[in-house]
Amino acid sequence: MAFADEWLVPTVTSLVSDEQIAVLRRDAGNGGSLWESLVERRMLGDDRILEAVSARFRMPVADLGIMDPKIVLSVPEQVARKFQVLPLRTTDSYLEVATANPFDIEAEKDLAFATGREVRLSLLSPSRIREKLDEMYRPEDVVSKLLTGIEDAEVTQLSDEPEEYRASAEEAQARPIIKLVDTLIADGITCRASDIHAEPSEGGVIVRYRIDGVLRQVMKIPRSAGVPLISRIKIMSGMDIADRLRPQDGRCRVAVNGNPVDLRVSTLPASLGEKAVIRILNTRTTVLALDALGFLEEEQRTVRELLDNKEGILLVTGPTGSGKTTTLYAALRQVQGERVNIVTVEDPVEYRLGSNIVQVQVHEKAGLTFATALRSILRQDPDVVLVGEIRDMETAQIAIQASLTGHLVLSTLHTNDAPNTITRLVDMGMESYKVASALRGIIAQRLLRRLCTQCRAPQTDPLPPRVLKHVPMGMRERLFQAVGCPECAQTGYRGRFAILEILVMTQELERLVGKGATADQIAGAARGSGMKMLFDSGLRHVFQGETSIDELLRVTEPPREDLVETSSHPASAPGPAREGRPTPTRGTPPGAVGSGNEGAGGPRGPAAAPVLEFSPAFELLDDLPPVRTEVTRKGAMVLLVDDEDQLRRVMRDLLERQGYTVVEARDGAEALEEVDRHAPDIVILDLNLPRVNGYTVLSQLRSHPATRQLPVIVLTAKGDEDNEVRVLELGADDFLTKPFRAKALAACLQNVLSRRQV
Repeated sequence: MAFADEWLVPTVTSLVSDEQIAVLRRDAGNGGSLWESLVERRMLGDDRILEAVSARFRMPVADLGIMDPKIVLSVPEQVARKFQVLPLRTTDSYLEVATANPFDIEAEKDLAFATGREVRLSLLSPSRIREKLDEMYRPEDVVSKLLTGIEDAEVTQLSDEPEEYRASAEEAQARPIIKLVDTLIADGITCRASDIHAEPSEGGVIVRYRIDGVLRQVMKIPRSAGVPLISRIKIMSGMDIADRLRPQDGRCRVAVNGNPVDLRVSTLPASLGEKAVIRILNTRTTVLALDALGFLEEEQRTVRELLDNKEGILLVTGPTGSGKTTTLYAALRQVQGERVNIVTVEDPVEYRLGSNIVQVQVHEKAGLTFATALRSILRQDPDVVLVGEIRDMETAQIAIQASLTGHLVLSTLHTNDAPNTITRLVDMGMESYKVASALRGIIAQRLLRRLCTQCRAPQTDPLPPRVLKHVPMGMRERLFQAVGCPECAQTGYRGRFAILEILVMTQELERLVGKGATADQIAGAARGSGMKMLFDSGLRHVFQGETSIDELLRVTEPPREDLVETSSHPASAPGPAREGRPTPTRGTPPGAVGSGNEGAGGPRGPAAAPVLEFSPAFELLDDLPPVRTEVTRKGAMVLLVDDEDQLRRVMRDLLERQGYTVVEARDGAEALEEVDRHAPDIVILDLNLPRVNGYTVLSQLRSHPATRQLPVIVLTAKGDEDNEVRVLELGADDFLTKPFRAKALAACLQNVLSRRQV
């Protein structure tokens, strides 16, 4: 009896024995497929057969990365399925298709006739062709198959509750949608997904997997199945399926083929229905050890030295999804032992860490918050405390107090880099001297995708200009770029690793932090002590061939050229603005600076109308005194600090017509950030501000050498003599009360700048 693909027999005789082929011939029957029989019996894999056929007939293997979605318009589904070929792309002269039978001359002729183009063939396995045809022409067929065939994956829900409290799920198990949800979870785990997104859309529910940090669409489910799918997910995670108007969070534990997996579930009401996100926490694939996180050797050594501290606080920072929790768990594994009492407070508990570690789940409805749990934990005689996240001032105070009283505290914070973590703690209300005493180190972290070792290729694309100066000529030949292959699902990447920026506290840094130094000053001192930036850490991995320049630039930015200058030469020096300074006025288009001589009836633009309406106390601008250009110079920067939006708009309009550049801040904490970021030439400061008041801002500015000479005009509704004396004693250059006149403000600015120049 002959195979349907009898031509394949001579090609595989060197790979399997004649006896095996005879057995397959007998079992498959007349017209059966040798290729599929070999794969089904696991005698050979698709890749091995493709390699042999490609070598024998000198044909290329199909590149699925070049598939054009619009190809379905050129090749009818009936034709593609009849000849079992996968259309890839078409041009004006030829059509590229993938086939498992390079000797199907009839197919080649019919395709050429149907499309009017030359047909170019490449090789692909039969199973892969069928799978891609289903995705291309009938996405709903994929869902139908999932609903009917889940023999390969057995998913059972586990419960931590006693048997007598478990709800019966017989009715839910009878519904076909249950099979779809179970298969989605099993398939997501198989594909190494960290999250499964089910998002409502106009045409149905789109399902996407986040693999190696990048979302990838896998199917589109009909809209009629969308509500049952979300309901099943909510039932599994213990949510209220009747409440579709509020966001909900839940969790559950399932066993996929006997392997337990934790799931964190979040739902969000949207205009077209509820969106659900399932976070997959698979302890079997996540190795909670410092050695497995991809750290460089010196980074591992530094982290281990930080964990050797018996007291103090160690922070891991970065955005959501940057691996902070995994790093903290790996750190706990490093210090875990039967002589060490470790207690964690988390929201939620992501991984169960086993013996010798007590994990506490935050439950805000019951009053168990981070702060209250942390207070109770400190009465449990802990050696090491892990706080899932420092979210507010109360938690920060207790954590720092615990670190100052003989405990090693590990926690996370959402900041961009290590130096800004310190200013963030101060902005939350922590005293800088306490932060300096308690802090032992800060680890800023990001995740980069690892190049697929099966398909990576030497870098041939030109390097972006912004990284040229960071890559020595001798290293450019050692760079690799992503290509894509079936092993990595045509992405060019497989797996991820962490890059770090580690700030280790030294005596010099402790003095700087205690004095309330800016983030740039802290960064400059830390780099002088040997701290490497995130970009530097990532670049070393690039040089080792682990990732690409494109991936590094996707996650980080090259360091600014002015960072070193900023740290050594504070930008907040007094004096007029420098020529060519940018115009970073918040809410104002670049270049929207008045000439200073426009009258009230002149071309004042869209902002003119609301000026008198917002503040009747202001005088008309046409009788303002002429601006002394030798004092203000066009572009002199004014930082305007006030929490009243309307008043800021009026004052900004006034100052820009006088030739000033304006930067705005809504509160005291933001004001200090803007001083650090933009280096204004003068500050107009309100006293009654949220978060950090004007008195504190003025004191901070006068306590730092870099801003001690920065001119400050205080603006307040408290016009009493005692208040005026107080702000002048704090170092204000002048004092204006509300309401005030436009001419008075203009004259005050000129006088203060003139005095500072002299």
